[in-house]
Amino acid sequence: MLRLFYLLFATTLISCASSPKEEKEVNYFIDRNILWFDATANFDRFCHKDSIVYYLKKSKEAGITDVVVDVKPITGEVLYPSKIAPVMTSWGDSKVQKDLSWDMLSYFIEEGHKLGLTVHASTNVFVAGHNYFNRGVVYSDSAKAKWQTISYLPEGLKPITEQKNKYSAMINPALQEVRDYELAILKELVELYPKLDGVILDRVRFDNLNADFSDASRLLFEDYIGKKVTNFPADIFSFENKERKDGELFKPWLEWRSKIIHDFIYEARGALKAINSKLIFGDYTGSWYPLYFDVGVNFASKSYDPSADFDWASPTYKNNGYAEALDLFTTGNYYFEVEKSELAKQAADAEKTLESGLVVKKEDWYTVEGSAELVNKVTMGKTPVYAGLYVEQYKDNPAQFVKALKMCRAKSQGAMIFDIVHIINYGWWDHLAVGLRKQ
Repeated sequence: MLRLFYLLFATTLISCASSPKEEKEVNYFIDRNILWFDATANFDRFCHKDSIVYYLKKSKEAGITDVVVDVKPITGEVLYPSKIAPVMTSWGDSKVQKDLSWDMLSYFIEEGHKLGLTVHASTNVFVAGHNYFNRGVVYSDSAKAKWQTISYLPEGLKPITEQKNKYSAMINPALQEVRDYELAILKELVELYPKLDGVILDRVRFDNLNADFSDASRLLFEDYIGKKVTNFPADIFSFENKERKDGELFKPWLEWRSKIIHDFIYEARGALKAINSKLIFGDYTGSWYPLYFDVGVNFASKSYDPSADFDWASPTYKNNGYAEALDLFTTGNYYFEVEKSELAKQAADAEKTLESGLVVKKEDWYTVEGSAELVNKVTMGKTPVYAGLYVEQYKDNPAQFVKALKMCRAKSQGAMIFDIVHIINYGWWDHLAVGLRKQ
């Protein structure tokens, strides 16, 4: 009799483990194709309801399953009725004025759901101004202007709004008031739209390796390491003829920055899930992990130890990995070369210098294929990954675009395409459909 009980119990467990409901939940993130709708590039277009419906249908027909509606561009303004952030009613030189009698995001959600599309909202988090237009929160709000990041450059310390070679006026994530403000905006967004399927964060990072070197950051870092920094910023790094020389506190500094971003990701996940437990919590980053310490981000799994592969990582840097916090992860696999073999045909010493001065040797990860493989390696299956493309990189070469799409789908859970404006401008709907088509 006891034996029969255990047999029935085991059978029940097996039945529950393979129930259709759980199987659906496990497989939901397989084979998704995500299309981004940038806020400013498409501002005029999506001020019209018929345009939203038309392009959602075109997206669905091409094989898109998920759309990402950018509702907080880099200016810090938003495209929905916020009581916290300023609302964007126009953009650029256009005479189009947003009609505030109807809600764009609600309409995207309603019409997208009619087509069976999953609708996410995207927000640019630690940025609050557009330097090319002197526009945005850090320009219009004197109190928040103090939040702008301070860069340490060969010529000295410089506020980011004075660096007109940069379009993004990044703010300092180390400041508690900055994190509180951005989290309040995210919570308001999720509260306003209970039918929203997901939120995908963007620019949850520092500007680059040169940021942030304000007095506030110095004090916070000293508190983190438990001692004064005798020579700031030289003990972090210094410049000799514009060449960066790492100081004795360089690795602890990188670790501290990555902890700030890690902690915000987990705090945001908890706060948004408390409002809507079914919300898909996602993030976007670049795919170039060997260089992503440049912006203070460790998107890897906590089980992956970068110190075994990279000399910039301390043994405890891995503790700030946050792949486990994400329901969905999109990456920018932004390279023209698709296959690793294409890179092998280039000069062996091919290099690229980043904005912060880091010199990149073009290795396998400097391709769509290689970068997707590297992201899979460091995230270790802890979150579904969607390799993404920047469409403009393939201008005048649609065959390479199709090839890249197929590689994204082969090497990750699907594909992410940035941005719909390029698909529209190039008339590449058929190429998009071919690239997303199942083999």
